[in-house]
Amino acid sequence: MKYIDCFRYLASRRTDQLVVTSAGNSGQAWWEVSRDARATFYLDASMSLSSMFAAGLAHAQPQAQVWAFMGDGAFCMNPGMLMVEREMNLPNLTHFLVSNRVYGATSNAGLPNYRDNDYQAIARGMGLQRVFGFDSLDALHAGFDAAVLPNVPGHSFVVLEVEPFNAAEQKLEQPPFDGAEMKYLFGRHVEKISGRDILGYRLPEA
Repeated sequence: MKYIDCFRYLASRRTDQLVVTSAGNSGQAWWEVSRDARATFYLDASMSLSSMFAAGLAHAQPQAQVWAFMGDGAFCMNPGMLMVEREMNLPNLTHFLVSNRVYGATSNAGLPNYRDNDYQAIARGMGLQRVFGFDSLDALHAGFDAAVLPNVPGHSFVVLEVEPFNAAEQKLEQPPFDGAEMKYLFGRHVEKISGRDILGYRLPEA
């Protein structure tokens, strides 16, 4: 399925989930379809750690639902993250592995063993129970609720098989925030929805 079409559908189904994107194409795609500047943390230069960042957030904010996006290029740097995700087994965290079989941020250089990498099998081998995979929009439409929405125990791992960005999509706008600005935009939003102090001084309600 087309990368942007997949993300556009996910954005249409999002309600109040906090979102963490990985470096590269997932941040570009999510910004393109959502233009969300507050409830999304665009984790630039994350080097495979977006789901770990999201796991900490989900653990600290159990009342919140958290989505983490990661490309398979990042995943291949650190598949051991699944051991941590299985150990934590957070029911409010969904890890979306965006599988385009390339390093999207480096001009679509091919991944090693890209034809045979079975990410669902890897996740099951780590002991994850809630593992799902979608390779078309029709399949995603049909299976989204079972994969993402039910109030059941256990961490969810969802593989999205998408086409690599084409030349025009590679030129999509990057999220227009630096790290410090992103920290405060996102942190203030989490403070507002959780009632917790995160950044120290809290702004008075308008």
